[in-house]
Amino acid sequence: MKKKLFIFGVLGLISVLGISCKKSNTTEPTSDKEAALQQAVTPYIHNTVIATYSSMADAGMTLLEQTQAILDKVEKSEDYTALMKDADASWRLMRKYWEQSEAFLYGPASAHNIDPHIDSWPLDFNAMNALLHDQARMAQIEEEGGAYVGDKLGYALKGFHAAEYLLFESVQKDGRAVGTGKPHAANLTHAEAVYLLGIVEDLTQQAILLEYAWAGEVSADKKAILEEAEIEPYEDQYGNQMRDAGKAGSIYKTYQEVAEEIIAGAIDIAGEVADLKMGNPYISSTAEERDYIESPYSCTSTTDFADNIRSIQHAYCGAKTGDYSVSNYIYLQNADLDAKVRKAIEDAIAAIEAIEDFENTAKGNPQVKAAIDKVSAVEEVLDKEVLPLLSK
Repeated sequence: MKKKLFIFGVLGLISVLGISCKKSNTTEPTSDKEAALQQAVTPYIHNTVIATYSSMADAGMTLLEQTQAILDKVEKSEDYTALMKDADASWRLMRKYWEQSEAFLYGPASAHNIDPHIDSWPLDFNAMNALLHDQARMAQIEEEGGAYVGDKLGYALKGFHAAEYLLFESVQKDGRAVGTGKPHAANLTHAEAVYLLGIVEDLTQQAILLEYAWAGEVSADKKAILEEAEIEPYEDQYGNQMRDAGKAGSIYKTYQEVAEEIIAGAIDIAGEVADLKMGNPYISSTAEERDYIESPYSCTSTTDFADNIRSIQHAYCGAKTGDYSVSNYIYLQNADLDAKVRKAIEDAIAAIEAIEDFENTAKGNPQVKAAIDKVSAVEEVLDKEVLPLLSK
């Protein structure tokens, strides 16, 4: 996914944002349009992208503590029912921030393959079962933790959905595991608890890497997690790349390019939600399409989809009230178009949230088809109307 916009309102109001940019780090705009688009960049970087990744990493650190505590309880044969509920809540929270980041999967998430690393599905159950019964490999996971999971296991054996399977209850139906959305019973084997901890260690490390790559720094606690795992952070400084559009060293020649990147990212995730995440299960003519359910064990797929559209909303309108964004710029050029985009986004979220029991009823469900159409409308208005207006 890639490209978004964050715009501005009235020229000369950068001071109203409460942001101080040193002149040495800021490109002088070459036109009124560039000046307007530039106003959107800092709030987009800090209040939308970095804030989302930072919150995701925070939730991951909490989940990491909880899964370590679960393993401790398993080893002592003590009850950890309450811990499973807490860990489920932390997984859901971390998941929410990830899904709300998918309009900006361009940049570090794509360049370093973090997206497929942490969010591939479905799981490879045969390989997982073999792994859990392989004493030598499980001993390595217990010894190396997230490092082994991250470096030695394939995408179908790690990330959000591997953790989801171990954290949430599932039952066998028609020869496959079907989730209930309830916390897994406190009866994990020692191997499962070790594996879960390794998955979450790796997942949390990847979240911290995302924050670091955009912000150029993280808290001391987060940095310590990377140092303990002997992981070198990515030096992308992606936030600075956007902020310094037009300067030597930036991959962006203009703020218009930045804005187009922002919108393109929104278009990408809208297309994925409509065509793949909802479209495949809706068509479901093959077993592969039937099993293309994003979060089948937590039963949070529609929450995922709605949060994907909220990521578009944050990219277009700003994640924080009062932020200048693409919406401000589009409004100044064409107020009717801005209203159309905002309504399309709101209608898509509402249609997704109206779907009942997506995991079990997606095929041929008219509620799913209605939501697909609304999300496709978001994709179309951004692609056919917003991007061309930006490119003028």
